[in-house]
Amino acid sequence: MDIQPVNPGHVLVIPKAHVARLSGLDEETGVHIFRIALRVVNGVKQSGVKCEGVNLLLSDGEAAFQEVFHVHLHIIPRFRGDGFSIRFGRQYGLRPERNELDRIAIKIREAML
Repeated sequence: MDIQPVNPGHVLVIPKAHVARLSGLDEETGVHIFRIALRVVNGVKQSGVKCEGVNLLLSDGEAAFQEVFHVHLHIIPRFRGDGFSIRFGRQYGLRPERNELDRIAIKIREAML
């Protein structure tokens, strides 16, 4: 359980092996984290905790607001009016052209090989 929860039922999925950043996480452990998260989400929804939706949040690096440098996945129960906010999209002024999106996608795809 998160000791500073956004909402009641806020759970952390934390691998036992210390890994500070996603770049150091092996694929098997990453898959396991999400497999456990799916089970926890179902548990939260069945528990009676107020939960109209769920956010999964994993911060990687200081620029992404990572404060504890051990990979961990937040499972945050959500409900209307809970006051928690994640904002992105048009209000930040980014409206790239399709060709720019394609160019970046190609760079990412090539870096994954």
